[in-house]
Amino acid sequence: MDLKQKRMDELIHQIRECRKCTLWKNAKNPVPGEGDLNTSLMMIGEAPGYHEDIKGQPFVGSAGRVLDELLMSIGIKRNEVFIGNIIKHRPNENRDPNEEEIKACGSYIKRQIQIIKPRLIVTLGRHSTKYVMSNVDIEFRGISEIRGKVFEKHLFGIRLKIMPTFHPAATLYNPTYRNFLENDFQMINKLLEEFS
Repeated sequence: MDLKQKRMDELIHQIRECRKCTLWKNAKNPVPGEGDLNTSLMMIGEAPGYHEDIKGQPFVGSAGRVLDELLMSIGIKRNEVFIGNIIKHRPNENRDPNEEEIKACGSYIKRQIQIIKPRLIVTLGRHSTKYVMSNVDIEFRGISEIRGKVFEKHLFGIRLKIMPTFHPAATLYNPTYRNFLENDFQMINKLLEEFS
């Protein structure tokens, strides 16, 4: 087993045992994240929803289908990227995670970033964008203002590019967001081509 896998397995064990906040009490399964540990592309969402909680996997509900379609539109298979969330247990009733929960859980996504060392992080939605931007000293006022922009920064000791976009679930409530996401995924494709 390689070192990256060993470190990730140890971290997943810690996530399964985590009691830093109360979310674990009502969750069926932790959702540590999954995918290629040697990828250039890491996608970070906010928190697990109902279907993710049942399966213990990220983005497996309706928003996950949208994400899979967007990835396929640029020729990427889901297992070729790493997909995770800031929060590892489902908040009750799919509510937004609060600041204490984000603070308690943030160390896990930080360590996942340090293990994977991606070249591009795509934040999906406002909570993951706010978290990442707060760690690179970029003021975050709203996702609409920042989505589709590319920032080259040091994040947790790693030089990488960060591109925020809307959460795929946004398209379920407002279909006009689909065009923005499709455009942003074309930009993701161009950025990945620069790395190859």
